[in-house]
Amino acid sequence: MEARVRRAMTILIMKPEVEALINLRLQSGLFKDAEDVLLHALESSPARPKTADMPGNGSPARTLQEMFQAVRGLADDVDFGRNASGART
Repeated sequence: MEARVRRAMTILIMKPEVEALINLRLQSGLFKDAEDVLLHALESSPARPKTADMPGNGSPARTLQEMFQAVRGLADDVDFGRNASGART
């Protein structure tokens, strides 16, 4: 039987709200470190979306808030500003 080699992974958290949530969990005393917080979060979420949750598969009706949570932040880098020239192309 082969021994598994454990490699360290560095995760860079860019959003202050994510860091704040991790810190809140740590302050609760339920987790020993940030790795423990991440492990619990990953273990409690599905590895893959259920087939029934995919569009067109008879998934149950969801609220607009639930639907938009899945795509939140995907267009944060898109510039929706108007073209000052006024010309339409």
